[in-house]
Amino acid sequence: MIDHQRKNVGPRLKKIRIHLKMTLQEFYGPIAKHVNNFSPIENGARSIGKRLSEEIIRYYNLNTHFLDTGHGDMLLKTNPPQEQQPTSGYHAESKKEGVPYLNVNLSDFSGDRNILNESPEYYVNFRPFNDCDAYLPVFGDSMYPKFASGEIIAVREVLHKDIIQWGEAYLIQTDETANSLITIKLLFEHPSSEKIIMRASNPNFRGDTVLQKISIRKLFMIKGKITRNLL
Repeated sequence: MIDHQRKNVGPRLKKIRIHLKMTLQEFYGPIAKHVNNFSPIENGARSIGKRLSEEIIRYYNLNTHFLDTGHGDMLLKTNPPQEQQPTSGYHAESKKEGVPYLNVNLSDFSGDRNILNESPEYYVNFRPFNDCDAYLPVFGDSMYPKFASGEIIAVREVLHKDIIQWGEAYLIQTDETANSLITIKLLFEHPSSEKIIMRASNPNFRGDTVLQKISIRKLFMIKGKITRNLL
């Protein structure tokens, strides 16, 4: 985003906020302490800093082309997971060089444990997934053939849980009101805006699970996968 375009970003952020039906506090509160500063930014009286704009873009997965030009979709759509092949320099020695691989069994997690607080075995430097938060192993067959047991998924936390790509796979962690469940499922829209439908991709695991959105503690989009023998 070049400097002379930044003065136009505020009004376009306002369009996005109104499109999402959010107040100033709801939209900017998770990112900045002083949300009142955004009122003159949205009205075009002040320009927005590069760092702050980048944080908002990443938080809401915004389309930078829309912010630059006012044209196109406001929000980016994630690509469906694809089998990826690693390149040279796949393993890395520090977090600056890659994404942590957490060798954990997701079924062991419950309550208020944060997956991202687990100690990594090592870091993986694979450019297509370097914007992710973690690599995690898949256990079980409920998501076969989309994800087979033994494969590794690359996940990125969804910070705004009302922006979901229906029909895509997510890693969901719930609170005690939903039995502290942690699972990988396809998500589908429910007639009630306060609920979502979770569904396995394996036809042998029939039946939908309806989940209250308020019960979701953590939500991660699954950007892609690799196989275990490539690590």
